[in-house]
Amino acid sequence: MESVYGKLSAISVKDKIERKGNLDYLSWANAWAMLKTIYPDAQRKVYESDHTGLNYFTDGVTAYVKVGIIVHDIEHVDYLPVMDFKNNSIPIGKVTSIDVNKSIQRSTAKAIAMHGLGLSLWTGEDVPEIVSEPTPPPQLVELKKDTEAWDRVVAYIQGNKGLGIEKIGQQLNTKYKISPAIKKEIVALLKD
Repeated sequence: MESVYGKLSAISVKDKIERKGNLDYLSWANAWAMLKTIYPDAQRKVYESDHTGLNYFTDGVTAYVKVGIIVHDIEHVDYLPVMDFKNNSIPIGKVTSIDVNKSIQRSTAKAIAMHGLGLSLWTGEDVPEIVSEPTPPPQLVELKKDTEAWDRVVAYIQGNKGLGIEKIGQQLNTKYKISPAIKKEIVALLKD
């Protein structure tokens, strides 16, 4: 018998993916509909704070929600901060019921993903952003006549005259140091 995870992770969600900014996501409604189609007895549990009775929790500074999805007596729980549109935590004094509701729905989709459906969308979510060192500009090669580089440049010019001198010059300047004498040779080739 195939596991819940095996069955759900094998389902392609590609045609249900939506985009917001530069992020792909599976809406809670699509995730819930797909889950309930396969497991009609699946349940969602939105946890409430024992202290406040509200459907969110707080550390006094920010807030978070807790949502569980139960499939065949297996519950996966997701905790999600109440966030603004930039994915920053909202200060507790500015949290609205709409913010909490959006977080509950997002947390629903994530808890469903822990059962396997659309989990790949969250791959790398917890990996810190890597700031790479800027790559140094490439070393330019001095272009000289009677070299292999010159032969390649001549072939390039002959095959791309339609680009014009400015575009060809830009391309060549990314790879070669061009002396005034060689520049005259290149202009002559373009006029041929």
